[in-house]
Amino acid sequence: MWRAGVAAVVAGVLALSGAAPAQADTVRDLQYWLNDYGFTQAWTMSRGDDVTVAIIDTGVNGDVAELEGVVIGGTDVSGIGSPDGQTPVGEEEEHGTMVASLLAGRGTGEGNGVIGVAPDADLLTASVAFGLDTGAEKTNDDQIAEAVVWAVDNGADVINMSLTRNTPDWPESWDDAFQYAFENDVVVVAAAGNRGSGTTQVGAPATIPGVLAVAGVDREQNASFDASSQGITIAVAAPSEDLVGVLPDGSHVVWSGTSAAAPLVSGLVALVRSAYPELDAANVINRIIRTADPKGEEVPGPLYGYGIIDPVAALTAEVEAVEQNPLGSLEEWIRVHRRADLPDAEGSEGTDDQEIVPIADPPPPRADSAKTLLPTPWTLSYITVPLSLVAGFGTLAALLGIGATRHIRRSTRSDA
Repeated sequence: MWRAGVAAVVAGVLALSGAAPAQADTVRDLQYWLNDYGFTQAWTMSRGDDVTVAIIDTGVNGDVAELEGVVIGGTDVSGIGSPDGQTPVGEEEEHGTMVASLLAGRGTGEGNGVIGVAPDADLLTASVAFGLDTGAEKTNDDQIAEAVVWAVDNGADVINMSLTRNTPDWPESWDDAFQYAFENDVVVVAAAGNRGSGTTQVGAPATIPGVLAVAGVDREQNASFDASSQGITIAVAAPSEDLVGVLPDGSHVVWSGTSAAAPLVSGLVALVRSAYPELDAANVINRIIRTADPKGEEVPGPLYGYGIIDPVAALTAEVEAVEQNPLGSLEEWIRVHRRADLPDAEGSEGTDDQEIVPIADPPPPRADSAKTLLPTPWTLSYITVPLSLVAGFGTLAALLGIGATRHIRRSTRSDA
């Protein structure tokens, strides 16, 4: 299951600097992908204006500082949340707000707080209760199908899905829902999953033809071993390690996984749709995959798909138009693979309800008790306190040294 955690080294740095609560400018400084991937340069051309992105997840708390005024509509498809979809539900309730902040966060001031890669995009939220024993009124499969249809009907241009069914197949109810999205010119973005948390194969919805499936790379832009799964349905890759997001209580967390990579790609889709409003979904997708950096690999490949996203190139390059989605046709897949004229057999592929979970993050490298950008019991025990003791002994030694020097000088003068 999904977990949020802060890399111990981050908490350690804050502890060493003497920070108590994390300062917003420190949070902004952690967003390496904004400059390293050219998003800040891309903002001179597009910031996602007039584009609406639906977050189908555990719910998005639009009251946190970075998301004030960002969420323009919502629903709850679980039956246990609030009607506006802004009350986080399920055991992994923090997930949706973190995803939303990476995509369209507004920051908390000039140069402060988490800013999303599409900071002028609007968000919709559909809260889903993941798991089989949540008390939800509908199955996981039915919740997802309903959420997709609701997102389309409420004006979504993009749908972000940082979740997995953990199987490559999907129920027939998803056929209709996703086909409805494609027929209404919506780009659907889905996370591939994370090997480090046990997702060894890419699962639906990232396996559905036409979906923009996202893998993850590390800080050196190499395929992430723990924070990404690999497979033949991957479309592009994006940063998936050491990403900072906002929790529903307004605090901040550093996390890793394709759950975080997906909203970066959804945000890029928003930038392209805003800059090129005349392009249909197929050509938006084509522009993103054709301008991605293949890293010398044959494309599409199981590690990077067509390559690592390049926001500036996606907005500026000349890309030949296409007539259909380059990632495949769900309608054609249904025609070939579904057997609507045959009665459903119990346990047949794609018919059983399957537990759906937010994409599980790989465990933090050291202390998974670390949760926010604050000193934790781990850092207090192993970093702050020992360093304080060392500093204390160092100060004492320095004072003794100064005292001894002065004593020697006085003794020398007396002897003279």
